[in-house]
Amino acid sequence: MTNTKAYRHIAVIDIGKTNAKVVVLEAETGGEIAGVKTSNSVVKTGLYPHYDIERLWSFIIEALKDFATVPGFDAISITTHGASMALLDADGNLALPVLDYEHTYPLPIQQAYGEFRPAFAETFSPSLSGGLNVGAQIHYQKNAFPEEFARVATILTYPQYWAFRLTRTAANEMTSLGCHTDLWNPTSGDYSSLVARLGIRALMAPVRSAFDALGPILPQLAGQIGLVEPVPVYCGIHDSNASLLPHLIENEAPFAVVSTGTWVISFGVGGDLEHLDPKRDILANVDAYGRAVPSARFMGGREFEILAAEIGTAPTDAIEVALERVIEKGLMLLPNVVEGSGPFPGRTRRWIGDATDQAEQLAAVSLYLALMTEACLTLIGAKGPIFVEGPFAFNRAYLTALSAVTTREVIALPGSTGTSQGAALLTGIRPPASAENAPIRAELRGLERYRQAWHDALSH
Repeated sequence: MTNTKAYRHIAVIDIGKTNAKVVVLEAETGGEIAGVKTSNSVVKTGLYPHYDIERLWSFIIEALKDFATVPGFDAISITTHGASMALLDADGNLALPVLDYEHTYPLPIQQAYGEFRPAFAETFSPSLSGGLNVGAQIHYQKNAFPEEFARVATILTYPQYWAFRLTRTAANEMTSLGCHTDLWNPTSGDYSSLVARLGIRALMAPVRSAFDALGPILPQLAGQIGLVEPVPVYCGIHDSNASLLPHLIENEAPFAVVSTGTWVISFGVGGDLEHLDPKRDILANVDAYGRAVPSARFMGGREFEILAAEIGTAPTDAIEVALERVIEKGLMLLPNVVEGSGPFPGRTRRWIGDATDQAEQLAAVSLYLALMTEACLTLIGAKGPIFVEGPFAFNRAYLTALSAVTTREVIALPGSTGTSQGAALLTGIRPPASAENAPIRAELRGLERYRQAWHDALSH
C-alpha cells in the first residue's frame, strides 16, 4: 500500500450509528490532533424513520471548514456504519430517505422477503431483524414506495454516498456490500443473485477499491471550505472493517479482533467459512482486500449503555475486585438486553442472584459481556491473541474476564479512534508504531464453574 504523495494530515469523516465525528489525524503518528462530534439522530417523520442526512452534511462541511487551516488536511477518508444504502435520482439527490436499519417493516413484507432472499450458503448473510440486511431495505422501499423507487437512478453504499457528495463520483465498495447485505457473494467476489432478482443490477454504482482516490473535492466545495490546494477524497470503508485494517497490515493470522462500539463485532482472521451458523448472528464480513472473514456480533455497546444508565457508576478498581466475589456468589446476567441479534437469539434478559452494591452489578455486566464475546469467538472458530479496540478497551473488568474465560492473551488498544485510524490507512500511509497496552493474561477463581452455570441457565 504505497502512495506517490506523502500526506501530513488526513481528515476522516466517521459516521457511527450513535454519533458522527470528523477528526484530523497526523499521518506519521496516527494520533488525533483535532476532532468534533455530534449525535446521529433519526428523523421519525416522513415515509419511514431515516437519518438526518442534511444535518450530517452541514456538520461535515462546518467541521472541514474549521479544520481547513488549523491543523489543515491534505486528504479525506470516510468510514460509516453498515446496513445502509443511498438511493439517488438522476440529478444525484436522494430519491428516498436513507432508511434507519432498526426500522421494522410490516409483517407481509418481512415474510415476502424471507422467501425471496438467497440462501446463507451463497451470501454468508444471516437473516437479521429490521433492515440489517440491506436487501430487505431495498425490497421494502421498492414494494412500499414504488413511485419514489421508480426515480432511483443510482444505488450507493453508505460511505461512498458521502464520497459522492464531496466528488460527484459514484462508487460502491466491498466491505459495505459484504456486511450482511444479502447483495454480495464473498466466495465469487461479485454481486449475489438477489441483485438481479430485485432488478437493480443496472442501478448499482461501479465497485471500487476502498483504497481508491475517487477524485479531488469539488471546486465549489473546496472554496466553501477554504481549501487552497486540491484535496483527494478516498473511497471509504465500513467502520468495523476500518477497525480491522491496521491488524491485517500488522499481524500474522490467526488472530481475533473485537471491535467495540454500538455493536461488539468479533472477527476471526485466518478462519474458514465451513461451520458458520446463520441462526446465531454469524456471518462473513469482507475485508478491505475483498477477503471473507468469519464474524459474529451482538449489540454490546448499546447493552452496556442501557445497563450503566440503570445501575449507575462505581470505581473501576472496585468493579475489578468484585469479579471473583460475583463469580463466587453466582450473580449473573443472561441475554439479551437488546433483543433481535447476537449468538443467543430469542431470549430476554434475566438476572440470577442479588447484588450487594453497584460494583457487583457492574462486575456481573462485565462478565456477561465477556461471556457473550467468548460465545461469538467460539462460534467463528477464532484462534490466537485477541485484540480489543474501541470503548471496551478501557473496561479493565471486561478485559480481565475475557482473557480468563478464553484462556487467551487479550491486547487492549487505547484510544477511541480505531475506525478513524483504519480509514486513514486507505490513503496509503503506514500504520503508526503500535501503542497497545501490555497483554493481559488473567485467571479468575471459579470462572469455569460460573461459565458452565451461565450456559446451563441458557438451556432452561
